[in-house]
Amino acid sequence: SAILSSYFLNEKLNIHGKLGCILSILGSTVMVIHAPEEEEVTSLDEMERKLQDPAFVTFAVLLTVVALVLIVVVAPKRGQTNILIYVLICSLIGAFSVSSVKGLGIAIKQMLERKPVYGHPLVYVLVGILVLSVSTQINYLNKALDMFNTSLVTPIYYMCFTTTVVTCSIILFKEWSSMELGDIIGTLSGFCSIIIGIFLLHAFKNTNITWSQLMSTVAKE
Repeated sequence: SAILSSYFLNEKLNIHGKLGCILSILGSTVMVIHAPEEEEVTSLDEMERKLQDPAFVTFAVLLTVVALVLIVVVAPKRGQTNILIYVLICSLIGAFSVSSVKGLGIAIKQMLERKPVYGHPLVYVLVGILVLSVSTQINYLNKALDMFNTSLVTPIYYMCFTTTVVTCSIILFKEWSSMELGDIIGTLSGFCSIIIGIFLLHAFKNTNITWSQLMSTVAKE
């Protein structure tokens, strides 16, 4: 998205930005390679039990409170000047959309197996949460894209969204409990690479250095 916006939206993507994109892609690849396998959840009843876990309930309440504070209090005052406000709202709400999609995927699978899922109240709760969370994400992501550079919004949103979703999956599915030390180090290293890449993309966005300038400097030396 950052690369395409530089071509089609005439947004500048300098050397630091290109290196940041490459680092983000490499970090994402490392994260996928070392990512934990999800604990198998095969029914809506199992999903319901996991959603009722005290640790996840506490996490969900905390996310909701922080998101509401950002929406009601912070966004009207700082949303148009601070790129993180709208992005954080989208990222926090994203944890609910991912969990809802997971549950609805199980429901669709059971439906194809001709199991009675229509009467399960969790299905309708998940649909409602998914519609509300996705519509909220789209609204505030569009606001962020209207106010700030696309090549900055997208990677920062990706980093924040990934952080929230990974944290949510750790709490909800207990995925990291069976990971080996090498996979944990690999996952964290990949994520740190993404953070460094996004830092390069954001911190040096106004630095105008071209490849020709670098080559001429090397030639002079």
